[in-house]
Amino acid sequence: MNESRPGPRLELAVGDITTEQVDAIVNAANETLLGGGGVDGAIHRAAGPELLAHCRTLDGCPTGQAKITPGFRLAARWVIHTVGPIWHGGHQGEPKLLASCYRESLARADEVGAHSVAFPAISTGIYGYPAAPAAKIAVATVQSATTDVELIRFICFNNDACAAYEAALSD
Repeated sequence: MNESRPGPRLELAVGDITTEQVDAIVNAANETLLGGGGVDGAIHRAAGPELLAHCRTLDGCPTGQAKITPGFRLAARWVIHTVGPIWHGGHQGEPKLLASCYRESLARADEVGAHSVAFPAISTGIYGYPAAPAAKIAVATVQSATTDVELIRFICFNNDACAAYEAALSD
């Protein structure tokens, strides 16, 4: 890694992560990696049954960690599956685990030479993590990460999530 290189360029958009034209998209997965609701289900549907078949070989993924698979039918070459924490009020290690999701996802991206990565708002859907603190953790973590990724796009599912990221980026 080139330690003198500035950090990745950060972009923000409201949209569908499954259509992103990047090297890798991040899936906010559950520990089984076998699909689910929200962004996880959308990525599995868009990637096709090959993704589920491949995920069955991975033996799941612990919270805060990340595993990588091919993108199969997606525009992105890779899918980085990370398991965010379920929100229990913020006193059970949730911030540390959420930051780990972003660091570990970038580490997987570096392992395959991905230069552009799209992230969803990890843990803010059914896992209940409040959008504003989640966005602050996401932005601070990727800004401080040592990575060769050049572009990070935060893809929000609605304008409210996007507003939380806009506030975090302006801090």
